[in-house]
Amino acid sequence: MDLQEKKYLVAGAGISGIGAVKLLRDAGAYVVLYDGNDKLEKSELIEKMKNTGVKKPEEIEIILGELSKEAAEATDICVISPGISLEVPFAKLLKELGKTIWGEIELAYRCGRGKLIGITGTNGKTTTTALTGAIMEKYCGKAFVVGNIGTPYTLMADKTDDESITVAEISSFQLETIDEFHPDVSAVLNITPDHLNRHHTMECYSDVKMSICKNQTEEQVCVLNYEDERLKEYAKSLKCRPVFFSSRHKLSDGVYCDEKGDIYLAENGKEVFLMNTSQMKLVGIHNAENVMAAIAMSEAAGVPSDVYLDVIKNFDAIEHRIEYVDTINGVIYYNDSKGTNTDASKKALEAMDRKTVLIAGGYDKGSEYDDWVEAFGDKIKCLVLLGKTKDKIAETARKHGFTNIIMTESLKEAVETAAENAKEGETVLLSPACASWDMFKSYEERGKLFKDYVRALKG
Repeated sequence: MDLQEKKYLVAGAGISGIGAVKLLRDAGAYVVLYDGNDKLEKSELIEKMKNTGVKKPEEIEIILGELSKEAAEATDICVISPGISLEVPFAKLLKELGKTIWGEIELAYRCGRGKLIGITGTNGKTTTTALTGAIMEKYCGKAFVVGNIGTPYTLMADKTDDESITVAEISSFQLETIDEFHPDVSAVLNITPDHLNRHHTMECYSDVKMSICKNQTEEQVCVLNYEDERLKEYAKSLKCRPVFFSSRHKLSDGVYCDEKGDIYLAENGKEVFLMNTSQMKLVGIHNAENVMAAIAMSEAAGVPSDVYLDVIKNFDAIEHRIEYVDTINGVIYYNDSKGTNTDASKKALEAMDRKTVLIAGGYDKGSEYDDWVEAFGDKIKCLVLLGKTKDKIAETARKHGFTNIIMTESLKEAVETAAENAKEGETVLLSPACASWDMFKSYEERGKLFKDYVRALKG
């Protein structure tokens, strides 16, 4: 794609934005870097761009603070970072002026080559993306795993070629600003309430998620979860071909798991046994669903079953997702810091097979906690709370009759409190059901600190 004909404004000076600047500069485009934070130092941003490999970053115009109407008028296309809402003033100004707004994945898609697999959903994206990426690497020898998983698509797009396969984890924030973005294979793993402070309604959130397949053709595949009623309804109106996976129902077409944990591939009513879930290193029914989604995508991409089954059987859990940390005084500690919403945390609770002390709470995304508390059953022994949502969660828990609640002021205190309340043969689980942004830079930072505090218990 020829990018030299337009003037680009890259909004957001984080890693996604810097990746977009690099891709545009490498293509010879005129680019301006903009960030609404006027406290940033231009010299530090120049150094950041230099370290990322941006050509002659000192020559790039940098605008901080409010975007003037003149700068907006001079822009042809704005490439906006996913963390920036389209409702902020500068985005509204650009839309009023009729300017094109792309997300960084739209830019990367237009510059990339080879096959593209796009994966979204409320939960399970990272594990499924990493697993599918590992399968594609073994299959073709040149796979790129990008997107919300950590490496911006924009930093890898120019490395792709006609033989490579890109596997992208795509968030709802990224899907808000696609135009021609067009995966060869897509997947929507599930849709449950999340990010309603940004998307406002479940209908809006669901529609954004499903836009991942809006540009796919009739021959192309979108993999969907048969257990999600919303997805079954959306499947009726898709232009592309829906392929289901199921953890509770036998399918005549698709991938399903029976009550014994046997996973089958079915086509036109004929089924082929693939593996049993006991052969996986991943635990929990949610991970069986992630594996089945990966199988369905691999089949759609033409990967032989012996290739994807070998990878699946040897694939380890993702860091911060029901990650075993240590066993101390007979108490097992798990880090599920990536459980940033109630549905993800419920899946972690389901994977626990012992009495559990649960550490939860964090940034408020506008979620409700009733269903999550009801999932405690008799498994959760004690609830240790921290963060901005702790009072809201405590109130919900008491409303449902759960009263063994301890309030803490820090993650360190929460870990020490949990250790004091857990007995030999029990589990301590960090699964916040909330984002991390009230106390931490990211869920990764929260998870790493949790592991440090746990290991410090040994003295």
